[in-house]
Amino acid sequence: SQTTAYYQEGSLQAGRPGYYFVNTYALNTRPRWEMEALTLHEAVPGHHFQFARGLELPEMPMFRRTAYFVAYGEGWGLYAEQLGYDMGLYSDPYDRMGQLTYEMWRAVRLVVDTGMHAKGWSRQQAVDYMMNNTGWAAVDIENDINRYISWPGQANSYMLGMLEIRRLRNLAETELGEQFDIRDFHDRILENGSMTLPMTEKAVLAWIEKTKQE
Repeated sequence: SQTTAYYQEGSLQAGRPGYYFVNTYALNTRPRWEMEALTLHEAVPGHHFQFARGLELPEMPMFRRTAYFVAYGEGWGLYAEQLGYDMGLYSDPYDRMGQLTYEMWRAVRLVVDTGMHAKGWSRQQAVDYMMNNTGWAAVDIENDINRYISWPGQANSYMLGMLEIRRLRNLAETELGEQFDIRDFHDRILENGSMTLPMTEKAVLAWIEKTKQE
């Protein structure tokens, strides 16, 4: 009943590392060409990097280091998938197809999330829509729909977060020109721990103005 993969953060206090779990149930239904995009999302530079960075902020109160705002957290995960291109990955056509398949899946999720929680769709309507519009196996679709039923708006929040991070990156690139450093931009996104999207925007805008002055 679990998703294809997920990340469980570690603990500095307990000395426990973070773990990236991959669901190996019905392994013959799980194509390998999905794994590069999924690993970028769940591990590095996605959630593992994100959560580890948050735990390594000793000046922040604990709730800031461990809180989780879905649009911010999962927005970074989706954004991290796209960083595969910046990192020179997705060199294999199948891995590229896997990334595009994930983009299609995220688009379909916006429809079923909204359909069930705003348009009165039944569970079966949502399952049928995903079956007809993705290349996913039935077992994954059933698990996904059960997840969205219990968490209204979650699928939409992923996309909202990713779009906001992309917007802020495009803005910073435009405003700073040759002064833009992708490493500094990522630090500004991650250095304060989990935040709401308006707080994230405020932090990036302040960094842009400071960089211009310097």
